[in-house]
Amino acid sequence: MDKVNKTATLSVNGKTIELPVLQPTVGPDAIDIRKLYSEAGVFTYDPGFTSTASCDSAITYIDGDKGELLYRGYPIEQLAEKSHYLEVCYLLLYGELPTPEQLADFEERITRHTMVHEQMHYFFRGFRRDSHPMATMVGVVGAMSAFYHDSTDISDPWQREVAAIRMIAKVPTIAAMAYKYSIGQPFIYPRNDLDYAANFLHMCFAVPCEPYIVRPELARAMDRIMMLHADHEQNASTSTVRLAGSSGANPFACIAAGIACLWGPAHGGANQACLEMLREIGSVDRIPEYIKRAKDKNDPFRLMGFGHRVYKNFDPRAKVMKESADEVLDLLGIKNNPTLQVAKELERIALQDDYFIEKKLYPNVDFYSGIILEAMGFPTSMFTPIFAVSRTVGWISQWKEMLTDPTQKIGRPRQLYIGHTRRDYVDLEQRGS
Repeated sequence: MDKVNKTATLSVNGKTIELPVLQPTVGPDAIDIRKLYSEAGVFTYDPGFTSTASCDSAITYIDGDKGELLYRGYPIEQLAEKSHYLEVCYLLLYGELPTPEQLADFEERITRHTMVHEQMHYFFRGFRRDSHPMATMVGVVGAMSAFYHDSTDISDPWQREVAAIRMIAKVPTIAAMAYKYSIGQPFIYPRNDLDYAANFLHMCFAVPCEPYIVRPELARAMDRIMMLHADHEQNASTSTVRLAGSSGANPFACIAAGIACLWGPAHGGANQACLEMLREIGSVDRIPEYIKRAKDKNDPFRLMGFGHRVYKNFDPRAKVMKESADEVLDLLGIKNNPTLQVAKELERIALQDDYFIEKKLYPNVDFYSGIILEAMGFPTSMFTPIFAVSRTVGWISQWKEMLTDPTQKIGRPRQLYIGHTRRDYVDLEQRGS
């Protein structure tokens, strides 16, 4: 980025301005408007920032037209087939795939940090038993800054590193504790003899009164879910983490902000919304009714799990997730599940229907992930916390990158003001009814 060899010309208010055009290593060029306000007295208007780059980044690249997702240049399909979550974490954090020695050291550091401070257990008692696990996670992750003072100085590279390791290691433990608390079961401590995904499943489903063996196929499916959700460029929650971090906030507060943003049904809650939609449809014979409703502009109903704000082709993560869904459901012997039958038929129709093809409404990653998680035994309330566990490494990687960016400034978007112009205060007794 920042290689400038051409400019864009803008004429405004009788004045002509030359704006540099920045060229990335891959993707569309970007017009540099940083001096637009100072030189022309105007600024741009872009609700949702869909045409605005807020930063430089070398972490993740998405080509929505091609349906391509790259982590540090590596296609997600190759990583899903050949790699595993902690190796992808290393890649996102440090920029390169690790050597065997580097990976062993990284996995050891993560494993040895999975326990949380014992006093943090008392935090959970302050929440109602029926609290949504995401509400619990926002509070407890934010409270980590009260327990780990030796990793909150963002100006110290070593403390940033320690905070990153702690976050990746402890957020799964906190998510599992939030789940256990919500169903009235005792907390299960992490086990250092299990891999990352298996450990998470063990903390969620084991009970003290009997042994629990994690099925390796399910651990692999969970590992793949985590990998596919590890990072996704400058989405809403990642931008929230960067915006919070731009103020100098500590890393735990920044990740808590990301979790809060992820909670929204338009973002991390999409797979839960998709599964609830499939249940609402209920049976295969009702699908034509809902397809008709989806096509009706005057009907508020929308098919969840189809299309994507960025991908205008098949979501590359969805291809991998569909394979996992088939494997998990076959393994668990779930073939006649009504929700699954609705999902498969809905997918078949959508991929052949001219309306969906024309509008490029392909099944996305959320369409399949909820089916897998439900088959594993997770309630819908845990879908978004699992997303948060998966995305933590992406948030941390983006946060660390932002702090070392020499062009980084505190976030301060502009607005197009449409309120009253200046008016004088009227005393209360002089105001008309």
